[in-house]
Amino acid sequence: MRARSTTIPPVRIPKGPKLPKTLTSATDADTELTHDGKYLSLEYGQVAVTGDEAEDVEFERCLFDQTRFSGVTAHRAGFGDVVFQGCDLANARLFNSRIVNATVTNCRMTGLHMPEGGMRDVVFDGCRIDLANFRFTHLRDVVFQDCNLAETNFQQAELHNVRFERCKLVATQFSNVSMSGVRFAGCDLNGVQGITSFSGAIVSSADAMSLLDALASALGITIED
Repeated sequence: MRARSTTIPPVRIPKGPKLPKTLTSATDADTELTHDGKYLSLEYGQVAVTGDEAEDVEFERCLFDQTRFSGVTAHRAGFGDVVFQGCDLANARLFNSRIVNATVTNCRMTGLHMPEGGMRDVVFDGCRIDLANFRFTHLRDVVFQDCNLAETNFQQAELHNVRFERCKLVATQFSNVSMSGVRFAGCDLNGVQGITSFSGAIVSSADAMSLLDALASALGITIED
């Protein structure tokens, strides 16, 4: 009897952000979020973006360079065709928000709260995203590379064509996650939660070994020395 062959879907490269050749420097007024605020083709430098419970905020074609969002609270915020580099989004609270066509590089995002949101065509590179909350968030064509995602919560999220490359995923929560075309390569998966949700995932042989304890626990198997 022949073993059933499994077709591995091709890797899809996320679309990059499209910024205009010339951006306008953000003013003080552009750093304080307001309801229904529209922020278009702006360049933010080492400034602090502030806002408390702002709703329906839109950023389009913007560059954020070492900008601080730490502590911002917004509802239904949108980020489209944006670049974040060296930014601080620690403990920012973005409810029902979305990020589309973006690159996020060397950013601090510890404790970022983004439940029930959406991400499409986003690349996270060299970011610290530990203790973050992406519960019920939809991720499509998203790449995490060289990121620390320890103890981050993806519970009930939907992941389609998402790649984790050389990431720290220690004790990361994947319970009741829907996975389709999700890849893990060169990652630390020790203590990962929700191993039974990995159906449909593509895991490198080296990474599979770090899943052994979690898989055995889920199946009620005791491994002895």
